[in-house]
Amino acid sequence: MTSATTMTAALPAEHRERLMRAAREVSFEAGTRLFEEGRRADRFWIVRTGTVALDLRVPGRRPAVIESLGHGELVGFSWHFPPYLWQLGAEAMSPVRAWEFHAETVRAMCAADAEFGRAIAVWVGRVVAHRLHASRVRLLDLYAPYGSGGLT
Repeated sequence: MTSATTMTAALPAEHRERLMRAAREVSFEAGTRLFEEGRRADRFWIVRTGTVALDLRVPGRRPAVIESLGHGELVGFSWHFPPYLWQLGAEAMSPVRAWEFHAETVRAMCAADAEFGRAIAVWVGRVVAHRLHASRVRLLDLYAPYGSGGLT
């Protein structure tokens, strides 16, 4: 993922500090499912150490890994958009340490402060745009007759 989509690059210091006050430290063993596609999106994470794979269910096949996320990257964006259901799945590929945030708390913070809310929305929007592009390229590589044909 590009650095422009990490929390450190995307949010001004005062917004990062405010967001981090709502964080709690968590850890996941390798192989732990953080969330499943279609289930309630009630939290999100920022990776401190380790790797998390985002995957998409494909009927009749194993889930397709769309992207691997590491240090400083946002895991989960569906918490920000109604109906608050995960659009992908996620699994810890190695032991992971992360900061966890409860979605309702962060959404309330966004509603209470328009400037903070806009910064969070722009950050999450950048992440969504990047992930949609990565998903398209990955799925074309996996399932199109001639792959993605390169990036255009």
